Amino acid sequence: MTAAAALTLSACGSDDSSKGKDNDKIAGAATGAGNASPSASAQQTAARPEIKLPSDLIMTFESGKTGDAVKDAVLADNAERMRSVNAAIAGTDPEAQALNFYNTGRALEAAAIWVDKFKKADLGITGAIRYYDRTVTLDGSKAASVVFCADESKGYAKDLKTNKPKVTTPSDEDYILYNTRLEKNSDGVWQTTRIVSTAGAKQCLK
Repeated sequence: MTAAAALTLSACGSDDSSKGKDNDKIAGAATGAGNASPSASAQQTAARPEIKLPSDLIMTFESGKTGDAVKDAVLADNAERMRSVNAAIAGTDPEAQALNFYNTGRALEAAAIWVDKFKKADLGITGAIRYYDRTVTLDGSKAASVVFCADESKGYAKDLKTNKPKVTTPSDEDYILYNTRLEKNSDGVWQTTRIVSTAGAKQCLK
């Protein structure tokens, strides 16, 4: 199996996943609405790294406002975590500063391995990814979980030698359920500590 073929849709930076068929799809590096930066409520004490994405990658996040400042901060940092992975893959964050900023523990280890697979295969990322049904559950004042869906049917790996996307046929496997755990560090950043993905999840098929 080639390195490119091994990059499955649901693997994307997940420390565990329920994987569907192998393909060249990109799984999961995400953002806030469009390619936007996190909301002001998430800008606490830390000097946050700027995340830039290539112009051919569109990441859209829905339901980013709950009316609760803490939950909104969690959602914003969850989105930045996903964006940080794709920025590292795309090469717009070659030092992976954002990746290390928004991830820790098992999530950081898994994301680093995922990014390295793309680099070794000379692949980038392109297309459009939509994140929706984002739900936050707080666990005390310093821990939370975020469960959300991703429509990755229009997100693709890109051959960096030819600059062409590896387009695949859309299927149920393109709809991914993500279950993440975040913990608030001493700088007020909600870092992702664990992320589990399931491809073809029925609750995301819409």
